[in-house]
Amino acid sequence: MKRLAVLTSGGDCSGMNATLRAVVRAGLASGIEIVGIQKGFQGLIDRQYEIMTTRSVSNVLQRGGTFLQSARCKEMQSEAGLQLAIETLKGLGATGLIVIGGDGSLKGAHAIHQQGLPVIGIPASIDNDIPFTDMALGVDTALNNIIKAVDNLKDTASSHDRAFVVETMGRGCGYLAVVATIASGAEYSLIPEEPYDLELICSDLRRRFREGRSNSIIMVAEGAGKAQDIADQIKDRIGFETRIVVLGHYQRGGSPSVFDRLLGARFGQAAVENLLKGNHGKMVGLRASEIVLTDLAKVVAAGSRPIDPMLPLLASQLSV
Repeated sequence: MKRLAVLTSGGDCSGMNATLRAVVRAGLASGIEIVGIQKGFQGLIDRQYEIMTTRSVSNVLQRGGTFLQSARCKEMQSEAGLQLAIETLKGLGATGLIVIGGDGSLKGAHAIHQQGLPVIGIPASIDNDIPFTDMALGVDTALNNIIKAVDNLKDTASSHDRAFVVETMGRGCGYLAVVATIASGAEYSLIPEEPYDLELICSDLRRRFREGRSNSIIMVAEGAGKAQDIADQIKDRIGFETRIVVLGHYQRGGSPSVFDRLLGARFGQAAVENLLKGNHGKMVGLRASEIVLTDLAKVVAAGSRPIDPMLPLLASQLSV
């Protein structure tokens, strides 16, 4: 291989720049040229790219998001769009592709691999819903962002006898909400994977109020309900002030944690190394602290990674 292409696709997350830096520097160290595709798969359709150098990835480790930018690309879901992407890669002389992104991005990576181009996928999703990896890029930083926000909220909640409903990202996966509940000492975790009863929660809130514990934090994943709706129902039932905080895209940005910087470095280096070894059509992942490879076909077929049932149980037990 003489030239590899790399792109970031789908939702951005902290740690992507660390991964790009590792891909570029590991490639150059092996005598391989790296082409950065701008704005994800859309950049393949629109032929937007740049030849990467060591200076291209200088001073990027501390930056959140992705300096190559990202975008959704409906064209990749059509045969015509897929063929145009392949033509762009061939026109650039790229003999391999590294795709950094979530489930949709990995599906696009698999589709390109099925056309005969060597591809490696790197999991990046703050929801931590990608199978065959213990952690995806961006998860740790997002959790640290949430915890910082909740720690600040607990100060004001305890000062004014209030309940706060904090809405995290997670349409189909409650990982962020439940782990943040455990790590921040929040009282409740509402996630799409587990049923909940607001009447029972309100009964518990009233008990806590009688015991002198008059402030509470209720974490809710966006897929389990809307913070405002839940707050309104709680206020109507228990009578004391309930405030909401919708963290939204705040969770996805910011300087990446050490964990995400190291994970990005390991994922990026492993992607280049395995392409050069002829191991392709794979996703790199983290299992028990080791970097492992899983067939992209298997990753795509598996769907979303289920949440560990121990986490909701632990959150419930610690909120007594």
